[in-house]
Amino acid sequence: MRNLIQFFVKHSSFFVFLFFAIISFVLLIRFNSYHQSVFFSSANSMVANVYSISGDISSYFGLKQVNEDLLERNLYLEKKLLVLQEMLDENNIQSELADEDLKYDFIPAQVINNSVTKIKNYITLNKGVKDSVEVGMGVADQNGIIGIVALVSDHFAVVNSILNPKWSLSAKVLGSDYFGSLVWDGENSQYAVLEELPRHVEFEKGDTIITSGFSTAFPEGLPVGIVEGYNRQKNDNFYSVKVKLFADFNRLKSVRVIKNKDSKEQLNIEKEVNN
Repeated sequence: MRNLIQFFVKHSSFFVFLFFAIISFVLLIRFNSYHQSVFFSSANSMVANVYSISGDISSYFGLKQVNEDLLERNLYLEKKLLVLQEMLDENNIQSELADEDLKYDFIPAQVINNSVTKIKNYITLNKGVKDSVEVGMGVADQNGIIGIVALVSDHFAVVNSILNPKWSLSAKVLGSDYFGSLVWDGENSQYAVLEELPRHVEFEKGDTIITSGFSTAFPEGLPVGIVEGYNRQKNDNFYSVKVKLFADFNRLKSVRVIKNKDSKEQLNIEKEVNN
């Protein structure tokens, strides 16, 4: 306490000056309209800048929720698009669409682990059995297909990505009904190979490759990639097409798990035929 008193006594002249300076400033602003307007204009500008910075910071930390809301909305719109495509194919357009009429549902998820440099690559999601995720469900992001769920626990799922030679996908050239098997050759995470595509199929470099729909995991028409090049296979009856994938496996973040509501019925009846 004594040191504090000594400090004020030692610097008393400065504090007296500061006191009279503040009084003078207040009187200047109080009784001079010009200086008053300049002061409040500057103060308002400063406050506006502070609010702007504060708003930018708040917006930044709110981006996660915004992204989640946008993902939910995109999933809803994609479900509507799928059912509209089905109605157009069946020539049975209805005016109202209900969720129970949709064959496919989507479960949003976040990628929490991912690999792209191994021989067999896997992806881990933060959704599991408690979120209605099951083995065999397809996974895609906003760009294209990712893989198929291989293992599930209560809160997590492991996905066989396209970058895994153990897994293949039925795919075709957009505008054609002939399909082949999309596989990864283990070389580059940006490319896969569409094998066993019949030789008489017409396509060009840059054409889009989509899912064929011959799977319970993916509906028809989901984007896969574009034709980068091709060559003939050994028997000369099929093409081997190099496909540049739409999905960027090095930057996976938000994905959707595709739930086919009719998959169990389809798998059961196909199993009976095989038995």
